Amino acid sequence: MLPSIPVRTPLPPIRNPLQAVAAALVLTALAGCASLAAPPASVLLDTPAQWQAPLPHRGSLGQLSDWWAQQGDPLLLELMDAAQAVSPSVATARANIERARAAQVSAGAELMPRLDATGSVSRSQNGPASGAAAPVSLLQAGLQSRWEIDVFGHNRAVRDASDARLDGSGALWHDARVSVAAETARQYYALRSCARQLAVSQADTRSRLETARLSALASQAGFEAPATTALARASAAQSRARSTQQQALCDLDIKALVALTGLAEPQLRTRLATSGEVVQQELVPVPVVASVPAQALAQRPDVLNAARLLAAASFDVAGARAERYPRLSLSGTVTAARSSSQGTRQGYNTWSIGPLSLTLPLLDGGTNRAQVDAARALYEEAATAYRNTARQAVREVEEALVNLQSTADQIGDAATAADGYRASFAGTEARYKAGLASLVELEDSRRTLLAAQSALVSLELERRRAWIALYRALGGGWTADTPQAAPLAQAAPITRHPTPESHS
Repeated sequence: MLPSIPVRTPLPPIRNPLQAVAAALVLTALAGCASLAAPPASVLLDTPAQWQAPLPHRGSLGQLSDWWAQQGDPLLLELMDAAQAVSPSVATARANIERARAAQVSAGAELMPRLDATGSVSRSQNGPASGAAAPVSLLQAGLQSRWEIDVFGHNRAVRDASDARLDGSGALWHDARVSVAAETARQYYALRSCARQLAVSQADTRSRLETARLSALASQAGFEAPATTALARASAAQSRARSTQQQALCDLDIKALVALTGLAEPQLRTRLATSGEVVQQELVPVPVVASVPAQALAQRPDVLNAARLLAAASFDVAGARAERYPRLSLSGTVTAARSSSQGTRQGYNTWSIGPLSLTLPLLDGGTNRAQVDAARALYEEAATAYRNTARQAVREVEEALVNLQSTADQIGDAATAADGYRASFAGTEARYKAGLASLVELEDSRRTLLAAQSALVSLELERRRAWIALYRALGGGWTADTPQAAPLAQAAPITRHPTPESHS
């Protein structure tokens, strides 16, 4: 097959309307004969028929967008709003939307006729320099129009690809907001958990200091050996060091939250101090999860974006193929002119329609074919990315479900263990004060209680993180019916993919 070179062939002027109709019919027939079928704009996903993990509440699709408000913690909502206001990822996603919208407008404009205004002023003398001929002033103004008749669908394919990319960029904006909200919640609950760990450590320190004081009094009275008193002092010092370390970890968490939200640290510490009781409330459960993974995937903005990028790649293939077929364009002008010479003025108007031009690509060294091949390669890449995104989404949901179920099963036993060790320590402490238990027994019981309390606090944090992970994995409340300005919501439905027939 020969490579091609574009040849611009102006068609003769059309003076009869029947000629225009006949030309249009011929070109339409050519368009129908041309094989411009693009690869499918959507591909089948190999998703499991059901989750391979326990489902809470028997499984059903639910809204998640107001889940954070249900937690009854106004400070958490304030922190999320502040974090999204200063988040660079949200700002980047918003800029990408504006860029995609501009590209969409530009692509749509190519389907419409173009109209330009022209104007010129000139003064000339066509006679000898001695002045035998009078100078002539000429003023012209007019309109020029040009329209490429998109017979083979190249411009339509470019416009549809831009539409798909705009949908995808909108979904990514929601995905960025959901990610920021989830990260803020993770950091906030980590700080609250650290504060609870600090409270446990400080209570332990106070208990050990009291034991050391009693041991010192007993040693002075000759009822305990100096070694026992030294052990009590060492235990108290060790607990104080642990509390100091825990306080430092909490301070680091606060600074991380300050960096995430952009709030002033004194303001944040004040708000944390005044809302300390809220964190003791139990988490409001996440709404029920769809039992069919395909339904849950429809709630994922990143899956929607991958699907729209696949559709855009399909349109790009159609547009690249259309470049190999003729292009038809129509132009026209309207001009008004005024000339004056020695006080004499004369005006005249001109107009023209045409030429109707046909551009036939003949020899281009294989450029067009290479562009089609490149577009197909990008399509295959987009299809692979789409499938991989869907698989990753299924994995994230199932991992979150496993962690959620695991922490639910453990937390009851951990609470029971902590209560039991607390009662055991209280008994041992009473026996120690009565002289019926040694300090070694008391310290051993205390260490066991401290470990159980710390484990319970850590497990509660893991449970919150599992809820947050599930919220994030399910798309964070993104739905197709929510207005675009609503927080953590909206984008086009995944079923809005263009069909292959729309390319031709």
